[in-house]
Amino acid sequence: MRAVLPDGRQSLFAISNLLAAMLGLVIAFEASMPRPWFVLLTVYVTAQPMSGAIRPKVMHRLAGLAVGSAVTILLVPNLQNSPELLVLCLAAWSGLCVYLAVLDRSPRATLFQMAGFASTVISFPFVNDPSDIFDTTIDRVEEAALAILCTVAVHTLLRPWDTEAALRQRAASFLRHARRWAGQVLGDRPDRLENDLRRQLAGDVTELGMIAFHLPPGAGRGRIGAGQVASLQHDLADLLPIAADIAARIDDLRATGVIPSSCEDLVRDVREWIAAPEPTAAPALRARCAAFAREDRAGWEGLLASGIALRLDRLIEVLAHAGRQAQFLPQDAPPAPAPALPGDHGVAALAGLAMASAILLYCTVWILLAWPNGATMAAFAAIITGSFAAQDDPAPAIDRYLVATLKTYPLSAFILFVVLPRIDGYAMLMLAIAPPLLWMGYIQADPRRSPQALPMFSCFIVALNLQPRFANDFAVFANTACAQLAGIVTTLVITRLFRSAGVVWTARRLLRSNAADLADLADRGRPLRMAAWTVHALDRMGQVAQRLALAARGERLGTADALLDLRVGPRIIGLRHGIGALPAPVEAHLGRVLTILHAWYRRRSRRGHAQTAPFALRMAIDRALRAIVALPTHDAYRSQVASDLVGLRCALFPAAPPPVFAPDVPA
Repeated sequence: MRAVLPDGRQSLFAISNLLAAMLGLVIAFEASMPRPWFVLLTVYVTAQPMSGAIRPKVMHRLAGLAVGSAVTILLVPNLQNSPELLVLCLAAWSGLCVYLAVLDRSPRATLFQMAGFASTVISFPFVNDPSDIFDTTIDRVEEAALAILCTVAVHTLLRPWDTEAALRQRAASFLRHARRWAGQVLGDRPDRLENDLRRQLAGDVTELGMIAFHLPPGAGRGRIGAGQVASLQHDLADLLPIAADIAARIDDLRATGVIPSSCEDLVRDVREWIAAPEPTAAPALRARCAAFAREDRAGWEGLLASGIALRLDRLIEVLAHAGRQAQFLPQDAPPAPAPALPGDHGVAALAGLAMASAILLYCTVWILLAWPNGATMAAFAAIITGSFAAQDDPAPAIDRYLVATLKTYPLSAFILFVVLPRIDGYAMLMLAIAPPLLWMGYIQADPRRSPQALPMFSCFIVALNLQPRFANDFAVFANTACAQLAGIVTTLVITRLFRSAGVVWTARRLLRSNAADLADLADRGRPLRMAAWTVHALDRMGQVAQRLALAARGERLGTADALLDLRVGPRIIGLRHGIGALPAPVEAHLGRVLTILHAWYRRRSRRGHAQTAPFALRMAIDRALRAIVALPTHDAYRSQVASDLVGLRCALFPAAPPPVFAPDVPA
């Protein structure tokens, strides 16, 4: 029974959007704004399923609108005698805006996107006659600003989508995924299930990062801030390499045939705690892990067992802290701000080039055909191209956009030619258009169907063409519809020509960036930037996981490559930290390991695909291990560096035979 009833939150979201739209329309009609339909459309473009995601973007939207309008006023009057040069400048400007929007993976990207949209939507109708460009630009700015402010006001008052409740629900789900994967890694680990859970957790980490960027930076009284979400993201991200390290060391220890029963008992108890986490039991379990790691054991088996205990201790610490963070409890100290995510200049440049080329093609066709509605086609196509610019292959999304647009035309025609001629006044107008807007708003709030909402809104609202005086000219309706369809189809063609590289190509670029960062990390001449490296590597792993979930079966590339990089990075950082605190002979061995790592990862970053680690690296690691084990002292640096070397060997040479701890030979 519940399945057929409307969802309460989605219904409230649809009602909130309708109220914001009605408020904007009332003000627009009373103020005699020339295009009330533009207010209506901007309301629905601005609205987001979580009200908390609207407010942080208000200033960016308004600033982008102002910048785009200023560019319009600067270009159109000064280039009125050269339409070709004007189109070229607009194409270059729009391409630059898309490039910056794709490159900047933060709410600030909204500013660049809005600047590009505003300039194209306002400028194209005046390419041939710029006489009223200033007044029209001011009108569009007023209409868009009114819509944005109405949307923010209504969503702030009604809070149709409780951001904090939604975040707590998502955080609890992410934590369940993390515990399930950690338990699976410490258990029997069926390969397919483990891979699926790993991809899911990597996607969760990336989603938390994007959520953090859409929240206010600080957590006020009773409010969740971006720093708290970023802290949970960091905990879940740490879990990936930690659990993978433990699994690899357990496999290596079992392969030796000498695994202490106390180690197996410890792993089993930790797995049981993960399945039913009890906060009060965590300190005692961590104390057992620490005591086990301090026991003096000889040989490769002893190093593996001690390393397992150290990583189990860290695993419990991370999961316990993540459990507290997932509740988003009030914090006395301000949390760390969400770190900046890296951008891909190559992908951003390709998106900007596609945008600029598309605008040039649209406008060339428009000018050659002397089509009166060519401006609508060009503006509509530019908006679609920019909206999907960040996707690796936007063609499937544009296909769905086209289908949703075609579905909405009959409804638009019915409202425009059957319903509206029989009513008078904007009060009756609002009653007439409320049902379809409520229906589309409900779809917009449904995560599964939300991609359909934007084309439906665009087609419906643009086709109605609401103005201060009613007009239902079928020729105008048909021309506008043809212009919209032409813009979508042309965009689809351009997209298939320019953006056919696909998800695997982008995933390979991400892994090459990871390899370049690891090469820099192993370079002793460069400063250590641990926090930045961790954020970049985790973000790329999440992106690789999302892309390869869509890739064809049989692809050699996988999230295992990105996870391997995540395991190696902290080990390199550990060696960099300990290299100055150990005797000179040991430091020389560690320096040799770092030098080979730097050269190998630099080659990987240039060739663009994974390679087997060189034999010389394994020999250098074994020499460093023998030098570490031979040290008479048992301080923290010795234990930590030994653990890092073991971790490197397990990660890069999983099938290699155990090292022989015989007297060392010169390096």
